[in-house]
Amino acid sequence: MNTTSLADRKALGSFLSARRARLQPAELGMPTGQRRTPGLRREEVAMLAGVSVSWYTWLEQGRDIRVSAAALERLASALRLDRAELAHLFARCRRASLPSSRRARR
Repeated sequence: MNTTSLADRKALGSFLSARRARLQPAELGMPTGQRRTPGLRREEVAMLAGVSVSWYTWLEQGRDIRVSAAALERLASALRLDRAELAHLFARCRRASLPSSRRARR
């Protein structure tokens, strides 16, 4: 991650957590049994994005880890982010620009 500020990393974690909470597991083919929190579990987001659970957890916790543009794009897809949210995600991670494949979408 190019973000160096702890406050920036915590804000990123809050953003990811809020986006995860708004998704309904049934909409994504996930089990809908009893859950302690609303939305998807971290494990489910990690699986959908093709990243490890530990890596995603660390990102959401605000740890100082490296984040590639490709990983951000996979997270955006898993979390069903719109173009404005994707731009916000990239800005939070201090990425210079959005991947060209997502610039014109939504």
